[in-house]
Amino acid sequence: MRPAAKVRAGLVAGALGLALVACQSAHAPTPGPSTPDAARSIRPAPGGSGGGWVASPSTSTAPPKVPGTSLAPAPSGPAPTRWAGLTGRQLAGQRIIYSYPGLTPPASLLRIIRAGEAAGVIFFGENIASSAQIGSVIAQLRRAQAQSPVHVPLLLMVDQEGGLIRRLPGAPALSEKRIGRSADPVAAATAAGTGAGRTLAAVGMNVNLAPVLDVYSTAGNFIDQYQRSYSADPGTVARLGRAFITAQQRTGVAATAKHFPGLGWAATAQNTDTGPVTLPRSPATLRGTDEFPYPAAVAAGVDLVMVSWAIYPGLDPSRPAGLSPTVVRQELRGRIGFTGVTVTDALEAGALANYGSTGRRAVAAAAAGMDLILCSARDVGQGQAATAALVDARTGGRLDAADFLAAADRVTDLRARLH
Repeated sequence: MRPAAKVRAGLVAGALGLALVACQSAHAPTPGPSTPDAARSIRPAPGGSGGGWVASPSTSTAPPKVPGTSLAPAPSGPAPTRWAGLTGRQLAGQRIIYSYPGLTPPASLLRIIRAGEAAGVIFFGENIASSAQIGSVIAQLRRAQAQSPVHVPLLLMVDQEGGLIRRLPGAPALSEKRIGRSADPVAAATAAGTGAGRTLAAVGMNVNLAPVLDVYSTAGNFIDQYQRSYSADPGTVARLGRAFITAQQRTGVAATAKHFPGLGWAATAQNTDTGPVTLPRSPATLRGTDEFPYPAAVAAGVDLVMVSWAIYPGLDPSRPAGLSPTVVRQELRGRIGFTGVTVTDALEAGALANYGSTGRRAVAAAAAGMDLILCSARDVGQGQAATAALVDARTGGRLDAADFLAAADRVTDLRARLH
């Protein structure tokens, strides 16, 4: 959505007849050539609140401190009570984002939501025929959540970056590249953030998998070819990303900075949605260019960060960033100081082809420090498999119990602040 992150090329927004391009965290559109961000959007589709449990300030223990990090100390006090009474599947479900095929949510997804076993849903072009249609679907999902034992809103998310990468009809019309080249880029980025937030809020969505903070290195490369980068200058990306984030989150819609540490060096055909990508840059280059926009995003209070599936040998030579504790815990949380919600890019991405089943990938991502697992293959069974694997890993001791609760707390704190 990130994603994190993916780009597709042309979506038709039903009755409105608006051609939109879908991209994962920049997912790709349909029809048209495959684009970037993940299989989330590139591939064709496979075949409220109430009483009771209420979100409250987190009391769970923070994850174990990794050398070089600067995570806030865990609060003292009694054992956590927020999750008392929830089953293992319900607790694991607080970290799973589901997806589904077609225009109608399947009964199985509604049952999972009512059971309190889902954190949210991501939407793609194939799920949206018009604003009225998707608004009706979201109302149905919210009704199901109101019957859940977990009484905080679902995370209802979409890729609405602007330009080619839009799932919904409406703002923002300008791509990030056009914003960066406009006469008043900060004003344009601010308008785009406001427009994106209002577009999502109008249909009941509350999370945008935008903005892209990748700093492109070469004209026409992977991220630039779809006009998804503000600039080749990291300072410009930082300023405009911050303006977009601030404006959008003022509308009540959470923003997602992506794809940490950055995909700006990826060549035109280097797409993590379709296969492994390695970006061999030094730590100094990554920190001075690719990661440069993230402190500004954190200062703006960005709610989520999507982590890339590329491998960065300068940080971790053996694992994709979203499976790397070095990247997530030390670099993003420790060095950058991000304390919000981390979200994976598409779990089904080709970049993870050598990392086993859905369950193995989900557990590896959680162990690395990813809070939300993005199951975006438009298959409810994918989210169920990820949930089952998290349950087994937690009960079997392969995932630290305190770390697991801290991740669930971060997600739930975000949900409690949204509508």
